[in-house]
Amino acid sequence: MKFKECMQYFQNLEQEPSRTAMTKILAELLNQACARDAKIIAYFSMGSLFAAYQDIQFNIAQKNMIAILAEFLNVAESTIQGHARTKGDLGLVIFEMWQGEDQGLTLHEIYELLVDVAKISGTGSSEKKAKAIIKILRQVDAVSAKFIVRIVTKTMRLGFSDMTFLDALSWMLSGSKKLTPQIEHAYNICADLGLVAYTLKNGGISAIANMDIHVGIPILPAAAERLKSPQAIIDKLGDCVAQPKLDGFRVQVHLKRSGTKTDVHFFSRNMLDMSDMFPDLKQAISHLPVKSLICEGEAIGYDEATDTFLPFQETVKRKRKHDIEQVSQQLPLRLYLFDLLYLDGESFLDKAHKQRRKELVELCKLFKDVEIKAIEEKHIYTAQQLQEYFLTCIAVGLEGLVVKREDAVYQPGKRNFNWIKLKRESQGELIDTVDGVILGYYVGRGKRAHFGIGAFLLGVYDEDTDQFKTVAKVGTGLTDAGWKDLKKRCELLIVKQQPKNVMCAKELFVDVWIKPEIVCEILSEEITLSPMHTAGRTEAHLGYGLRFPRFVKYRDDKSAQQATTVKELKELYRNQKK
Repeated sequence: MKFKECMQYFQNLEQEPSRTAMTKILAELLNQACARDAKIIAYFSMGSLFAAYQDIQFNIAQKNMIAILAEFLNVAESTIQGHARTKGDLGLVIFEMWQGEDQGLTLHEIYELLVDVAKISGTGSSEKKAKAIIKILRQVDAVSAKFIVRIVTKTMRLGFSDMTFLDALSWMLSGSKKLTPQIEHAYNICADLGLVAYTLKNGGISAIANMDIHVGIPILPAAAERLKSPQAIIDKLGDCVAQPKLDGFRVQVHLKRSGTKTDVHFFSRNMLDMSDMFPDLKQAISHLPVKSLICEGEAIGYDEATDTFLPFQETVKRKRKHDIEQVSQQLPLRLYLFDLLYLDGESFLDKAHKQRRKELVELCKLFKDVEIKAIEEKHIYTAQQLQEYFLTCIAVGLEGLVVKREDAVYQPGKRNFNWIKLKRESQGELIDTVDGVILGYYVGRGKRAHFGIGAFLLGVYDEDTDQFKTVAKVGTGLTDAGWKDLKKRCELLIVKQQPKNVMCAKELFVDVWIKPEIVCEILSEEITLSPMHTAGRTEAHLGYGLRFPRFVKYRDDKSAQQATTVKELKELYRNQKK
């Protein structure tokens, strides 16, 4: 497939507001692609060269791309900056200023050239990357150049997520979404969208049905539902087990031995490779006498002197790129493992929690290091027992509990009542915090006018429409320094127009729209019905809004699609009224 042909489809996708129509356009594109090209299309459509867990970046900032385009177009940098301010997108700048002819390169040829650029490192790498990008741009037309710039700067903005792409794969084969559940399951156990597309194109739906776990590729994590009280949980589950809910880094640990080589990876909840952050834990895991392993746990700071867990604000200091060894000595972590997913070639996903727990405890006995252990687990038979254990955990500074069915299998990527979380906020009107996505912000007034930001618009994710729906306007919970930090975060994601995957009433339009990527935890007094907000709103039903919302903290471990969903919000609303 020619690169130009693929980018014309992307152009059509960008201009199409209907999700169903977008799905069909993608399906038509994928139908024309070979297996290798389908894999590339998957990555490009997500604005990347690789799967999310493969942390290979171009590392070309906006100002560097401005310099590259100025040299390429033979104009002053100030000219590019001026156009960028007007258009809000460097892709649109080159689209309007470049009039070159396409040289007929294939999708695969352009992909390989871009991979070569991403891998350039060392002394003089910036100049080498600039020359390589200019060389590529000279071989494509304006539409293709626009998307190349967006891929390099990670601003693709096609307006859909991986779920729409999975639907498109189903449409490609069946002309409907009927195959999506099978394709989604393959993606849930092997979270590489390109590999899923390649496998489907190469071997059909039977190959997808036989797709297995790959050690080194994340499994999409299971998630917990919420209920209001210990009694509600016991009424739902009956006899169960409870584990402390730690406020640290949720990590999925992968170990694979091949000859004398041992690979250990730590993946975050949103599938980013965090391995370099945990040299101490990585070393300990590597000593396990097993051939292959995937398990889940929580890495959390621990104060040996006081025998207490550290708050998340301390633990998060391990999230850095420099001085890692020094900080790991100053801020040691403990890893509490809470689930076993794969061991020595055998999947444990379909085994009951009770069996997974038994094998996990035996595995943890092999550790000589005190910093890695199986998380505590307590059998619960009554609401009174659950309440007492909950209060015990709160007293030592923990978030609460995760309560689990002993007979439940592990369901990747699913949120259900196999796991139920009970947090300290659960005792108020709103039974839990909400993880929302910042959609844009309002210019501040009074004191905050100096910051350039006074409040932000919050949204939640609608799985059915693959859109973000508004739920609150938030203006409390941040210090002066916090507002300044939020402004800096937002400035990296500013877009000129309302993103097409954001649904918002005109009365709530922000002063500045941003790409929906920043996830934050919000505490609210209650969920109310709202005629203004679009979360859950239909012709026959008002939307849902948060009353007195307050910023708690960022959730950098979550992607926007892993934020609270409209479906969850509806359930929270129903539960608070019981």
